[in-house]
Amino acid sequence: MPKGLEPRLVLATRNAGKLREFRELLRGQVPGLDVDTQVIDAATAGVPDVPETGVTFEENSLLKARAVAAATGLVAVADDSGLAVDVLGGAPGIFSARWSGAHGDDEKNLRLLLGQLSDIDEPHRGAAFVCAASVVSADTEHVERGELRGTLLTSPRGTGGFGYDPIFQPSGLSRSCAELSAPEKNEISHRGQALRALLPYIVSSLR
Repeated sequence: MPKGLEPRLVLATRNAGKLREFRELLRGQVPGLDVDTQVIDAATAGVPDVPETGVTFEENSLLKARAVAAATGLVAVADDSGLAVDVLGGAPGIFSARWSGAHGDDEKNLRLLLGQLSDIDEPHRGAAFVCAASVVSADTEHVERGELRGTLLTSPRGTGGFGYDPIFQPSGLSRSCAELSAPEKNEISHRGQALRALLPYIVSSLR
């Protein structure tokens, strides 16, 4: 890779959807950073999966960022996010990506959750998308949190996004997250909130 275009920041994920969202959120925000070539994911960096052994979103986010920063020597950003359903006491929470037992199987996770809520009527289908995002570098370690409240639909709508987006309708909107354009979703999403709050610390780490 040409000088000046070497990776400068690694996102501690193998989720293509998260990497895409993260690049768009960073685009034009960090002076001199080419997000398409200098922001890479953990797979590209050759970092193995980091076990999520924490019991909170914040703990898991930091675990991943610390491990990836140590393995690559680059500034590392991680997020741990999930869906917290009111009537399930905040579950699936940190287990959102593996709620059905198969990590990252969006269709199975979504289908299982809809089945669990099949007898719950609309006034009681409140939920929140939650994200804890962290940055770790040689001299920085910081975490921020974002939350998007909404209601769970009874069936999927839309083809965009990933995860539980097709059944999550943000408060005040009539569309699911999967029916929003990428800019619309990034503007209000839990991940967008957390990463925008984290941005000054990312910029400082890359200087």
